[in-house]
Formats: sequence, structure tokens, C-alpha cells
Amino acid sequence: MKKLAFTFGSILYLVLVTSAQEKVTTPAVSTSLAEISFDQETHDFGTIDYAGNGTYEFKFKNTGKEPLIISDAKGSCGCTVPTYPKNVPIKPGESQVIKVTYDTKRAGNFNKTVTVTSNAKSATKTLTIKGKVDPAPVEEAFPANGKKDDGATPLEKH
Repeated sequence: MKKLAFTFGSILYLVLVTSAQEKVTTPAVSTSLAEISFDQETHDFGTIDYAGNGTYEFKFKNTGKEPLIISDAKGSCGCTVPTYPKNVPIKPGESQVIKVTYDTKRAGNFNKTVTVTSNAKSATKTLTIKGKVDPAPVEEAFPANGKKDDGATPLEKH
């Protein structure tokens, strides 16, 4: 009787332990025939004036055999904003652009990314923009009388 109870308990334990294990699933391989090809995936602005033009258009083409659909494009922060043809079928051989705008009212070096998600064979692509924004121009302060201070101290008359 003890052997039977022990065997039953062991089997019950094994069933509970194995059913509690996480099931690992492999991601589905994309069977899409659409393919996105960018002219370039990185753009270096170089040095930009403060509040200057921080917009660049990444050109791409559907080099696949079925329509390409871009479902999302996200900037790595709020200062990088992409504009793209959302959920618009792009026919094979057709070209489009993803416009990326960086807020140039932030002085200093920057290196930002935009992640593009589509139905292409490679479902995500990362675009990079980088450069340096010059500091904000400093306005020269003038005295209230409208004359520039030459640094001399006026003499008092007695």
C-alpha cells in the first residue's frame, strides 16, 4: 500500500512540475515577399544652426514581389519625429520616403534612431540620424538708455 501511494504521489508531482514549465515558442518566420531597401540607413547632418533645419528624407523602395506595408515608425525619443506612409500599400518597384525631423532647439551632439516596422522579410529596420546643434545665439544686452556701455566711468562735475 505504501508503494502504491508513493508511486501515485510521484506521478502526480511530475505531472504538476512539467505542466508548470514555460512553453518556449519560436517566432514565426516571415513568409512575406515584400522587401524594403533604403538608399541609406544613416544620415549625418554635420553641424546645424540652433533652431535650423533638422529634417531628412530617407528614400526607400519595395524591391520585393508583393505590396509593402509600413505599420509603424517610432523615434528613440520625443525629439525625433518620423512621418511615413502608414498602412499604405507600396507596390513592388515603387519608391517612397520616410521624413525624420529632429528638434534642433536642443544644443549639443545627437545620435537618434527611428525603428521602422513593416510586413517585409526583415520586419524591422533601424534608421539613424546624427550631428551637432550649435548653441543658441547670445543676444547682447544694451543699457536702458539705448547707448552701448563702453566700460568707462563718467566723472562727476563739482
